[in-house]
Order: sequence, then structure tokens, then C-alpha cells
Amino acid sequence: MSPLALKVNGRAHMVDVDPQCPLLYVLRDNLALNNPRFGCGLGQCGACTVLLDGRAVRSCRLPVSLAAGKEILTLEGLGSEGNPHPVQRAFIDEQAFQCGYCLNGWVLTAKVLLEKNPHPTDAEIRSAFAGLVCRCGSHVGIFNAVRRAAQSGKAGA
Repeated sequence: MSPLALKVNGRAHMVDVDPQCPLLYVLRDNLALNNPRFGCGLGQCGACTVLLDGRAVRSCRLPVSLAAGKEILTLEGLGSEGNPHPVQRAFIDEQAFQCGYCLNGWVLTAKVLLEKNPHPTDAEIRSAFAGLVCRCGSHVGIFNAVRRAAQSGKAGA
């Protein structure tokens, strides 16, 4: 066990955990965050996605020690129920998900995509999401939500 300083959703935390423990477990078990979620445990589905210094990463495979000292953003920190981030608003307006289990990966990856490319083509959207899995088959709604967020002009904020 080793105390580590984490900055999650703009708040500082000290956690006393094994440095090799996956970040996902620390976020859920030590910091009581409901998102991200455990999906495959192999970094292949994206349900565990968080932003680490603005990059979408799979928290189930990332040792917590590699996240220390970096900015960690989870879906809880992106927006609020009363004031959702423009990407979240677009996903809500499009009713993009059925179950929503995988939404961390899709929403946070869309945020990163739109920060880098405010007006992506359909091919660029598909490419950005190549490593994500939605078992409900909500892809059409998800792509429509990304297009809607891009049209808002505020999604990269």
C-alpha cells in the first residue's frame, strides 16, 4: 500500500492503495464513483473510459500509480443533471442509448473527438469510436448525437 494523490473531477484525493491497482477499482471502490463501469476488464469495450489529461483511456487496465498527478475526468465531472455538457445534452436529445452501460466511453470519446475536430466526418466519427462496444446496438443514435453535438458548436468545451 502506498498513499497516492489523485485529482478527480477537479477535486484532490489521497488514496492508500496498491500502486498497481487498476484506476477503475480506485475510482469505484475508494472514491465511490458510479462511473466508469467494469465491462470486459481487458480495455477492449470502453465502459471504463475516463479522461486522463484530456485523453480517453481505459481505467480497467491503467495502474493507479500512472494516474497520480494527472487530471482525471469521469462522466460525473463532465456535467450535471441540471447543466449537462453539450455532448451529454446531444446524447440525451437523441435518446442515443438503450441501457447506457457503455455511455462513459462514447460520451467521453466524443468530447475528445470534438475538442480536436469540431466538425468530424462520418468516417472520422467511426474511426474515433473504433475501440468501443455497445451491446445494445445503439450506434445510429450515438452517431446522430455526435453530429448534433458538433452542430451545436459548443461540444468541445
